[in-house]
Amino acid sequence: MSERLLPSDDPVAEEVLEWTIAKDAQDIAQIMHWLEQTEARRDRMVLISRANELIEEMMHAMRRLDELR
Repeated sequence: MSERLLPSDDPVAEEVLEWTIAKDAQDIAQIMHWLEQTEARRDRMVLISRANELIEEMMHAMRRLDELR
């Protein structure tokens, strides 16, 4: 990541949003691993639903980061 000349409007919120994105990416990777291993349709649907929720959370965090920067 490149360094900016001006600080963020809210550096604490920016750090939390960056952490959220990184954590959600890790969680999604784990869910995809579990998805490969399960055969039950219901379990797959639950895992996919949770991954979609995390993706939405990441997108929200990215939009908020854009607003702060």
